[in-house]
Amino acid sequence: MLGRLFKRRETRKPPSTGGPLVYAVGDIHGRADLLSRLITALLADAARTPALAPILVFVGDYVDRGPGSRQVVDMLIALRDHAAQVRLLRGNHDDSLLRFLQDPAFGPTWIRLGGAATLDSYGVTPPSPRAGEPEWIAARDAFAQALPPAHKAFFEALEPYVLIGDYVFVHAGVRPGVPLAQQTLQDLMWIRDDFLGARRPADQVVVHGHTPAPDAYIGPERIGLDTGAYATGVLTAVRLHETAQNFIQSHAERGT
Repeated sequence: MLGRLFKRRETRKPPSTGGPLVYAVGDIHGRADLLSRLITALLADAARTPALAPILVFVGDYVDRGPGSRQVVDMLIALRDHAAQVRLLRGNHDDSLLRFLQDPAFGPTWIRLGGAATLDSYGVTPPSPRAGEPEWIAARDAFAQALPPAHKAFFEALEPYVLIGDYVFVHAGVRPGVPLAQQTLQDLMWIRDDFLGARRPADQVVVHGHTPAPDAYIGPERIGLDTGAYATGVLTAVRLHETAQNFIQSHAERGT
């Protein structure tokens, strides 16, 4: 459904995309069902203004927790290959997947973050969190074998941030007072309180996920898109065009 137009408190000039039509999508976490519905809604919305080629920005955390991580990656690869402009950011969960491939000793930490659901989606049985080193090495090797080359390339190519007009799109947020070019990937993927508590964390309006909340948020300095899709059944996007800002959401069907 198309959300109402949110008015912002004017503390500075209203932000603008500078012309492009932009859709930014929050944390998906393996909810392929919600992603499928949302992509359909976004493309239908964009078709109403055919003169504008949309830019679709996904803020990361495609995997873990929900049941369809592999299907989510398949959908995003297909969308990227057929849509005009798709920008894909790296979330901390996506980075954790790559870290497990490099270091099986990271496996227990990844499982605590929800990585078991990702392994399941690729047909790999997750070890017990208390499993020993040989079991984690075997699981890493099985996962590396099950992960299609296109999926590995997908994760390796994820971007740290995207800048469009007066907006910067990141996964978690930015370190306040640090120029964008000097931000660390660790902060862009993991920061929370220092960013959320800042009065003006960046020169741009920051569009982000990472910190789940019952409702999506629009304020003068940031737009928060993580509505905890894996648990709530609500996946949120924001539609940005020039100075307009609208939420679009997909909802789980009853019983799913």
